Amino acid sequence: MSLYSNDIELVQAVIAARGKSWEAIDAESVARMRAQNKFQTGLDIAKYTADIMRADMEAYDADSSKYTQSLGCWHGFIGQQKMISIKKHFGGSTERRYLYLSGWMVAALRSDFGPLPDQSMHEKTSVPALIEELYTFLRQADARELGALFRELDTAREAGDSAKQAEIQDKIDNHQTHVVPIIADIDAGFGNEEATYLLARKMIEAGACCLQIENQVADEKQCGHQDGKVTVPHADFHAKLRALRYAFLELGVDNGVIVARTDSLGAGLTKEIAVVKEPGDAGDIYNSFLDVEEIAVEDMQQGDVVFNKNGKLVRPKRLPSGLYQFRKGTGEDRCVFDCIGALNAGADLLWIETEKPHVGQIGGMVNRVREVIPNAKLVYNNSPSFNWTLNFRQQVFDAWSDAGKDVSAYIRADLMNAEYDDTELAVVADDKIRTFQADAARDAGIFHHLITLPTYHTAALSTDNLAKEYFGAQGMLGYVAGVQRKEIRQGIACVKHQNMAGSDMGDDHKEYFAGENALKASGKDNTMNQFS
Repeated sequence: MSLYSNDIELVQAVIAARGKSWEAIDAESVARMRAQNKFQTGLDIAKYTADIMRADMEAYDADSSKYTQSLGCWHGFIGQQKMISIKKHFGGSTERRYLYLSGWMVAALRSDFGPLPDQSMHEKTSVPALIEELYTFLRQADARELGALFRELDTAREAGDSAKQAEIQDKIDNHQTHVVPIIADIDAGFGNEEATYLLARKMIEAGACCLQIENQVADEKQCGHQDGKVTVPHADFHAKLRALRYAFLELGVDNGVIVARTDSLGAGLTKEIAVVKEPGDAGDIYNSFLDVEEIAVEDMQQGDVVFNKNGKLVRPKRLPSGLYQFRKGTGEDRCVFDCIGALNAGADLLWIETEKPHVGQIGGMVNRVREVIPNAKLVYNNSPSFNWTLNFRQQVFDAWSDAGKDVSAYIRADLMNAEYDDTELAVVADDKIRTFQADAARDAGIFHHLITLPTYHTAALSTDNLAKEYFGAQGMLGYVAGVQRKEIRQGIACVKHQNMAGSDMGDDHKEYFAGENALKASGKDNTMNQFS
């Protein structure tokens, strides 16, 4: 007997126990509404998706081809349509496919201040609000899909088709939810560790099973692909990692996942000289990367900051801003040190923000981390800030040049030029882009590949194409040929936008509540029937 059928019987028992006053309630209608709303709270979602993510991490450890992926979504509708599309194209399965919530897109698209750069100036509450919105839309996708199955079941019953009934019942009983894990960006924590904890609670309560935090100074935070990044000593960062873990455990999400991001590869500055308790500790190692000069006591000037380094008095080079700079060329060593420290402090996954997508560079750092922590693995930003075409064409150019292959037909600095699009070099580079995720999962320890801002760019591109055609000579044909005709032929669900917005679910509920007196919207005169 199915869970759905079981639920009908349970509701029937409740109704019977209440007597005549409840006889108007139809048990199967209640069971349907329960099935359509299986997740009652954000914490239900966080616990469910945390278990999925932990299982996926174990599967990846056993087989690196089982990496996971996500796309950044800045609105609930975008996340919903992404998951509907995934189910449509991949056999109804959402396996190993997640959502990503980008702090960059929250700042640029969701702030009450208007569009902002990725510098943590947006309202911190806008992040849990977007998590809640995303899961509201995903739960609605479940309800819509199940509602269609319930209507098919009723049609099969009316026709007396028991085989069809059994087929549809099986789909209902084994329905794959659109609700998937979300990796949510908490930036640098929006303040001290208490502020980080308070925001983490809100994000988890909204449904987040995985929080990503970076080791920049909270009030100096920059996008990982911008200049001027300032990191904090490990003691500060590890306190925030613990704050996240406490929030997960307090709320009962014991399998919650923490991603520790290091920006040290591109961050040449620090706001603090770390506290050293004994030679060789984390603070001492952090300070060892500072750009310093040895001085004598008599060389000290008013207001100088100096410290003892291996028995010598040294003065760290200080900028007019008061920040201290690291020695050039120490970025990779600092990244490896950050990663090992973060995993030892309780992080589950790492994120190394790099300046280019290069499997060899990423893998080199991960392999050094794995010498200490063998199962270390990454979340990696397949960033739109990279010029993927130019980067990979130049990588192929360099590899060919090193191998002695003639590259005289190409100008390395001009490889983005469309004139090269059909060349052998461009074809090889495109194939490397195509396999980058699988290659990096195998050779660079990347468990999860994401694109932070893809739907920001697709919205801009599709809007540009529509505006160019509709306001130009094509007029209405610009919309019909460029949008609606493609929606119909590609089977895009939201071509029936009334249905996508919930009109059919509303009709179902009206019928549950009012019976034959219900005034329903989806009758023969509904123009959406043109798309049936």
